Amino acid sequence: MPGGGRSMPNRLPKFQCLILERSGRRLNLILNRPDRMNAFGGPMHGELVQALDFAGSDDGSDLVVITGAGGAFSAGGDLAQLSHIIANPQDFDAEVTKAKQLIFNLLEIDKPVIARINGPAVGLGATIALFCDITIAGVSARLGDPHVAIGLVAGDGGAVIWPQLVGLHRAKEFLLTGEILTAERAESLGLFNHVVPDEDLDARVDALCDTLLDGAQQAIRGAKTLMNLELKRLAHALMEPGMALEALSVRDPDHHARVEALARRIGAKEGKS
Repeated sequence: MPGGGRSMPNRLPKFQCLILERSGRRLNLILNRPDRMNAFGGPMHGELVQALDFAGSDDGSDLVVITGAGGAFSAGGDLAQLSHIIANPQDFDAEVTKAKQLIFNLLEIDKPVIARINGPAVGLGATIALFCDITIAGVSARLGDPHVAIGLVAGDGGAVIWPQLVGLHRAKEFLLTGEILTAERAESLGLFNHVVPDEDLDARVDALCDTLLDGAQQAIRGAKTLMNLELKRLAHALMEPGMALEALSVRDPDHHARVEALARRIGAKEGKS
């Protein structure tokens, strides 16, 4: 029963690139590759699908907070993973099911999901944050979906959620330019619910969680389920063609050249440090 707390909570699963921890009836899901700004690579994508599936069915929680370890929410795609996919495009095809399931798992969770945005939320990181129900960011956070900057289609959910939050014309501008927004600009556009001083981020998230956990859990879940119905319909309509278009762009020589140029810039920067 939601909020009943009568049964023993499910044992928290262990992951290589994620941390799950409870605080009362709150479940924290922490993206945990701080040395890579929590970018997606290795088993992280598949682990997040599993973690969200667990979160949705977890009897020990009534609310989920998603955040990143260290100074970032998530920087999106890992350069090593991007390079691997270029050399092995068939592996991207194998990731398509995971990419769609990640979004659907986020939408199927009936308990509130809060994004605690403690730094850059970029690419897939931005998509995950924006599919959460409420977004609270520190003032130093940044938000953007620069798939196009490396020659990719934002097929993994960005084209679903951005138009719903900022309108079609603005979404086209941001997804076609890959512009990275400050936290204040994201808040003014309705992408972030609240922006607070970095040192106040935890207190603001905690206060919201306390308010929601003190609420009528069945009513909260029912209201969220109702509001997500149209978003689910859109996701089911757009994710399949979106991932197909992204799969085509993965094989585009322009994408290959842009990733190589990015790798050179990163290498040059690391060589100077």
